[in-house]
Amino acid sequence: MAGWPFRRPGPCAGTGQAPDWSAAMTRRVLIVLHQERSNPGRVAQELRRRGCELDIRRPSLGDPLPATMAGHDAAVIFGGPMSANDDLPFIKAETEWIGVPLKEGKPYLGICLGAQLMARHLGARVYGREDARVEVGYYPIRPTAEGGHLFEDPQYVYQWHREGFDLPSGAVQLAEGDDFPVQAMRYGDKAYGIQFHPELTSLMMNAWLTYARERLDLPGAQPDHMHRMARYQHDGTLRQWLSRFIDHWLPPEQASEAAKA
Repeated sequence: MAGWPFRRPGPCAGTGQAPDWSAAMTRRVLIVLHQERSNPGRVAQELRRRGCELDIRRPSLGDPLPATMAGHDAAVIFGGPMSANDDLPFIKAETEWIGVPLKEGKPYLGICLGAQLMARHLGARVYGREDARVEVGYYPIRPTAEGGHLFEDPQYVYQWHREGFDLPSGAVQLAEGDDFPVQAMRYGDKAYGIQFHPELTSLMMNAWLTYARERLDLPGAQPDHMHRMARYQHDGTLRQWLSRFIDHWLPPEQASEAAKA
């Protein structure tokens, strides 16, 4: 399957609160997924709504990663059931590759595993709790003083992980939690890592609760009905947060260097 990048530009449409993207050239965003059925969900929807072109690759299935970011304006690495500590060739390759967008100053977003890989790349520990407690369901997070502009209020976010990460040297913590203290971080001006899953759609939640149902039996995991009930309460807030965050992380520009290449 090496080298089958999927690219589909979306309409340049926004909401009344979104920036005017009409003057911006199409920007290409590298999307890294980890399973055949994996889905970039609402992150893809938000990027396509802003006119971005997505290049979706799955290194775990043989897809290559670009040697430079010359052909891309940003990169997102999503989650997966594997660990950032696993001795797997694609895990090692992705961990090392994160240095490419960091060195080139391109926007990077790591979600769950993608954040843990960035933490490891920067020399921080990725760990499971000694009591084996996990976060699987909706859990509260709180903004730090440095993260107040991005996490205006304490909110509940959707989690699906049994490992967390320490804050790397040089990184800024933006949000904190109870069982896993580091919930969001920034490194430099353009690289972000978040522990939670704002990309989750209803269909994705149903799939996770079906195909990975054994996670619900782990210590600290919430039962099925709590996932669904909490989604009605908190999903609207999280969806609005994602839209604001994307505008902050990838603001409109007059031209795309990758589109010119």
